[in-house]
Amino acid sequence: MFSGTIWQIIGDTSAFGLFILIALMLMSIVSWIIIIHKWREYRAIDYQTGAFTQHFRGGRKIGDSMSHAKSLPCSPLSQIYIAGCNELEHLYELQAEPAQKAPTQFSIDDFEVVEMTMLKAQSEQISKMERKVVFLATTANSAPFMGLMGTVVGIMNSFWSIGERGSASLAVVAPGIAEALLATIVGLGAAIPAVIAYNWASSKTKFMNEHTDNFILEFIARAKKEFR
Repeated sequence: MFSGTIWQIIGDTSAFGLFILIALMLMSIVSWIIIIHKWREYRAIDYQTGAFTQHFRGGRKIGDSMSHAKSLPCSPLSQIYIAGCNELEHLYELQAEPAQKAPTQFSIDDFEVVEMTMLKAQSEQISKMERKVVFLATTANSAPFMGLMGTVVGIMNSFWSIGERGSASLAVVAPGIAEALLATIVGLGAAIPAVIAYNWASSKTKFMNEHTDNFILEFIARAKKEFR
């Protein structure tokens, strides 16, 4: 590949074909940057979520994990938990008597407010996980067609060369065919990793969405036991 042949093909590529190759290469580079970034992000999320879940379930009271949650900013569960605890504290303040005596229990409507607050925090955290993943889907869907476009242009150049020279020899058609095949390879090379990474990211997001749903139910259930 580095013997000079690949560079010769690129040198003989038409301006439009070269534009396609550059666009595909840029899409591939950006996709790999996103893949590496998301891999690091999801790894931190998995680790911190596991640590927080273990600490939360080991606590006696629902507010015992607040300081621990603040030390785990990457975990969606910790951020949802903080939102829920802050809303509980806010409800305490609203229902407190003039003597600043905390209420002994919350109503069903109060717990619904807490749940809605946590659902809002959940939506924000899932959106954060999905950030930049859409570019992987765009690359996965568009790169093969861009490569196909380059392939068609390369084949058209081959037929044009045949018409101009009046010969269908290998020397006449080879540059256009090579350009066409190179566009196909680069298009698939950009699309395949993007497809795999997008499916992986979507699976991670779906799992975390379900995990946070279960956590919100667990949080509300514990809050009802503690404050009703």
